Order: sequence, then structure tokens, then C-alpha cells
Amino acid sequence: MLKQRILTALVLLMVLLPALFYTRPEPLYVIAGVFIAAGGWEWARMNGLQAVSSRLAGLACLLVCIAMWWLGLLEQSLPRVWLVTGGVWVLASAWILRAGVASWTHYAQPLRLLLGWMALCLTWLAVAQAKLIGTNYLLSVLALVWMADIGAYFSGRALSGRFSRSKLAVSISPGKSWEGVWGGMAGVVLLAFAWRFADAAIGASVPSFYTQVGARGVGFLVITAVFMAAMSVVGDLVESLVKRSAGVKDSSGLLPGHGGVLDRVDALLPTLPLAMMLTSF
Repeated sequence: MLKQRILTALVLLMVLLPALFYTRPEPLYVIAGVFIAAGGWEWARMNGLQAVSSRLAGLACLLVCIAMWWLGLLEQSLPRVWLVTGGVWVLASAWILRAGVASWTHYAQPLRLLLGWMALCLTWLAVAQAKLIGTNYLLSVLALVWMADIGAYFSGRALSGRFSRSKLAVSISPGKSWEGVWGGMAGVVLLAFAWRFADAAIGASVPSFYTQVGARGVGFLVITAVFMAAMSVVGDLVESLVKRSAGVKDSSGLLPGHGGVLDRVDALLPTLPLAMMLTSF
């Protein structure tokens, strides 16, 4: 299993890193669109659509991304879109997680499908606009999620149960602890200050997410880092809730050793649009 995970990760890096650092944004648009289409297919399967309908759903997500590209939305400033998207993520995810696993299927299937597909397509739009801002900006947001995950893993293993007897969300993701969440938040705060310092030290031509947010003050930077780390956990929990409702361990088997695409990008679904919201204003 470990060998399989490593090989899959290496293949993904070989595909993603050249597109991420390439001077032109189009290769990243295409690769991100393929991932979004795969995520749309997985979401449809987990919410009750059959094989053919699920594939058509994935294709529809890809076509929506192409339409946004063709309509020129990537180059437009969309502060209201990001404000609404961020607001929906915060409020809807709180509602969904509070209601629990058993309540998910009580929502109408078209609503469940639409929420997931909109989240995926708007994440693609956020990736595209972030790449247009600059690679340093996009990479800093991606690194935020990676740091939150790494910090949560190590602090959870080392400290789980030492400060809080209750788990974070035992009915949704039994392995997650409050200590892991706090460790992830601490890691993101440290990353924010380190990245901001590096931007200033090298005179980065494109400011990172942390430099842009930090322009409003150190306090705002810390609050933003903690909030974004929390929302990365929320994205993970929402996807875990949907998987539990569907009775599956992974969203699919597309990525051997890692599960499905949604298993890899769940934390990015809220954080990328929220990053665009925080820097759009």
C-alpha cells in the first residue's frame, strides 16, 4: 500500500508541478479541469446516480469550466461571486455537519448534486484566477492546506487525547482529534509568517496570499490563517460525511493508494474560493 501511494504521488507531482510552474496558465486549466470532471463523476456516484449518469455529470462539470473560460470569467474581478461562495461554504457546511450523517440523504437529491457540482466548478475558477495572479499566490494557498494536513497528522498522533477527551467529529471521522486541529492551525500560522518573511526577503514580484492578507495587520493575518486552517478541516469533514452516508470508504479508486480525486482535493474546495474572497476585497 505504501509503495502504491508513493508511486501515485510521484505521478501526480510529475503532472501537476510542470503545469503549476509553467509560465502560461493554460496547461493548469486543462489539468485542473480533468480533476474537476473526475470529482464531479465521484460526487454523482456517491449521491445516487448510476454509471452513465455519473459520467455525464463529470462531463457536464468539465463543460461548465470550459464555458467559464470561453466567456472570459477568468480575467474578471468577481468579488461578489467569491463573497457569496465563501458565505455559502461557511453557513451550509455548519448546517450539514451539525445535522449529521443521517440527515444528508434527507435533502433532495438535485440539491445535493447541485451543491457539489457548484463547489467543484467554482474551485476550478478559483484555481484559474489564482494562477493568473501568480504562481507564488496559488502555491501559497495550496501549501496552506498541505501544512494544515501535516500539522494535524503529527500533532494528532503525538497529542491526541491529552488535552481533550472528546474527538472532533466521532460519527463522521473518528480518527480526527481536537489536538490535530490545533496543531494544523499552529502550523498554518507559522507558515504564514515564514512565507510573508520570504516574500519580503527575496522581493517577490507577485505577493503570496499571506503577504496580501498581512497588509491589513498581523492580527488579521493570524485570524485568517486560523480560519483557513479550520475551513480546510471543514472541507474534509463534509466529504467524509457524504462518504459515510453513501457507505463507501473512498470517493473512488482513481488514485491507487489514495482513494479518489475528492479524497485529495476535499480541503481545497472551501479554501481556494475563500482565499479569493479574502483578497478580492
